[in-house]
Amino acid sequence: MEIEFKEDKIIFNRELSLLDSFVLDFTEHLASNNIKYVIVSGYVSILFGRSRISEDVDILIEHISFEKFLKFWSEIEQSYECLNTSNSYEAYNDYLENHYAIRIAKKGSFIPNIELKFVKNDLDRYSLEHRRHVKLADRSLYLSPLELQIPYKLFLGSEKDIEDARFLFKLFKDNLDIVLLKTFLTELRVPDEHAKRYLGGFDED
Repeated sequence: MEIEFKEDKIIFNRELSLLDSFVLDFTEHLASNNIKYVIVSGYVSILFGRSRISEDVDILIEHISFEKFLKFWSEIEQSYECLNTSNSYEAYNDYLENHYAIRIAKKGSFIPNIELKFVKNDLDRYSLEHRRHVKLADRSLYLSPLELQIPYKLFLGSEKDIEDARFLFKLFKDNLDIVLLKTFLTELRVPDEHAKRYLGGFDED
């Protein structure tokens, strides 16, 4: 699989998996409703070829009004269902407004599902504002910056997360802003020895 970096885009082509199609279809609903989003966590590494199973896809969105959310909800409710609640007011006020995720799946199915949340802190906002545009098979996705995604996975620290970080770093090492990556390693208080152990040596040139 050949990956091309062009200006601010990552461009590649491969056959879409069922999970890819699920994510692309859902994010296109967000985009058509002018809801700014960014995909974070495990699906990022899966998208680029890491072979592992994920039942959920984490998506952060900008804070939107209830009216805008209701329009989005009304558009998708024929094909999707919220696993937390069937009530749009509860989904917005009891979950999203309190920084809890709502889980959304295709009707009649529990997995895969989208974990949808409002941004809530500076790192979330950075991910959204500096999201990376990915073109896959002539369709678009927006992902968390890799320079943040990799340190965040090391910060989480599970075996699965560490392997995600290693996979992404190895794949994109020559295209990363190493200074920025180190900044996030420091901000997330990832010990130097952990970064060296899991990512190997790297420099800023």
